[in-house]
Amino acid sequence: MKVIIVEDEKFARDLLEKSLLELDAGIDILAKLDTVKNTIEWLQKNEADLLFLDIHLADDLSFKIFESIEVRTPIIFTTAYDQYALQAFKVNSIDYLLKPIDKEDLRLSIQKYKD
Repeated sequence: MKVIIVEDEKFARDLLEKSLLELDAGIDILAKLDTVKNTIEWLQKNEADLLFLDIHLADDLSFKIFESIEVRTPIIFTTAYDQYALQAFKVNSIDYLLKPIDKEDLRLSIQKYKD
C-alpha cells in the first residue's frame, strides 16, 4: 500500500510514520508533506493508494487542496480538531482520527481501507 502523510508537525508526522510501519511493514510511504501547496503539487504529478491528512497545515486548512484539484484517493484525516468531521466526510474521507492517535484506532482505519 502506497501512502502519503500530510502533517505540518514533525513529531506527529514521524510518530504516524512509525506507527504505520509497525502495523503493516508493507506500507510504502511515498512522501511526507507539510503544506497545502506542496500537497497539491505532489498530487498533480503522483498517485498514492491512501492519504493521511492533517487539517491544519503550515499554510492553510487542508480543505483548500480540494478547492484546487480533484482528489480521488481515499483519505484518513488525522487531526486534533473534531469540528471538521462533517466537512471531512464530504471529500474522500474513510475515517477521522483525533490526535493523539490511538494505535488500535489506526489499525482499524487501515483495515477499513483494505476492506
